[in-house]
Amino acid sequence: MREENKNVSKNGWKRIFRKKWFFPALYLTMAALLLTGVLWYQSLDTPEQAENDSEMDSISENPFDMGEDAEPVLEQQEVIKMPVQEEAQAEIVTKFYDYSADSEDQEKALVLYNNKYYQSTGVDIAAAEGESFDVTASLSGEVVEVKEDPLLGNVVKLSHENDVTTYYASLEEVAVEAGTKVQQGDVIGTAGKNLFGQASGTHVHFELRQGDTPVNPESYFNQQLNELKAESSEEKQNQKDDTQDNDATADEETNSDQDASTEEGTKSDEEKTDSEQDQGNVDDSGSTEESSAGDRESSAAMANA
Repeated sequence: MREENKNVSKNGWKRIFRKKWFFPALYLTMAALLLTGVLWYQSLDTPEQAENDSEMDSISENPFDMGEDAEPVLEQQEVIKMPVQEEAQAEIVTKFYDYSADSEDQEKALVLYNNKYYQSTGVDIAAAEGESFDVTASLSGEVVEVKEDPLLGNVVKLSHENDVTTYYASLEEVAVEAGTKVQQGDVIGTAGKNLFGQASGTHVHFELRQGDTPVNPESYFNQQLNELKAESSEEKQNQKDDTQDNDATADEETNSDQDASTEEGTKSDEEKTDSEQDQGNVDDSGSTEESSAGDRESSAAMANA
């Protein structure tokens, strides 16, 4: 019986193997099992993979996040503002004296005090209606000096980046102290009057300086602070070039004068030499005439003898 059952089972497997669909079905089953295993393996997250994924997520969320201490780029490039809250209601009554400006602007940049005219190193800003107004910080910085001047009135000095300083004079009231840090637009005082700029009435005298050199504030209002540094360097280079050109021109003029003097000296020597030669020729002709007269006298004497 056992042998008969074995034979039957063997014959059954043989019949199955002979079926055309058996091997394709077997291949499909194996492929399905392999695919299932691969998917199951990929679904497993190891600790290292989880850490890497979290790092990638943090980078992708904000790749430029440098921490809370990072400063925005726009704050590092402040725009120079007029030291008033409402620019439309203010006007410049005294200009900065610029040597390259036309005669009309230069006339508006002269300040009359004690029967003398002085060149303005800043601008006087007054309200259109002539009333007092709040004076604000043109740039963010630190108050380095607060003083009362007998001619200029109350004066406030602020220091800023790139070795830039701003001056606010003719202040009636001062709202800051030395050592105070202010932001652009903060009120530092109110406009008033002073003895030096009586013709300007109620105003604020504003100066903008790069290092120790005053510059025209009107040329830099609503421009970035770094442009002031770049143009100041360019102006210094232009001044250096102008100085070199002036020195070269002076050298050329000196050489021309020397050449002219040399030519005049040469002409004088030539004229002197020609005069001496002419005088010598005259002397020679006189001597010749005297010799001829002597010969004639000798001949006459011998004839008489």
